[in-house]
Amino acid sequence: MKLDETKTGMTVRIDSLDESRLKQRLMTMGLIPGTRVEILNSAPMGDPIALRLRSYNLAMRKDDAAKIHVTQIS
Repeated sequence: MKLDETKTGMTVRIDSLDESRLKQRLMTMGLIPGTRVEILNSAPMGDPIALRLRSYNLAMRKDDAAKIHVTQIS
């Protein structure tokens, strides 16, 4: 499953990131394989989505979230 396919309230673990120009930047922000991410909310039109990871909240566009492969853990 990809991060853009998740629903509010889900908790997922990052498995991998697709190769892209954005990969290094996402990894610098803490989106690395093995990281636990909680899906907080999404905007009324579905884009962007709000995530909680490590010690902060992050808003991310769905186009960028589509590059991150995840597994649901709860």
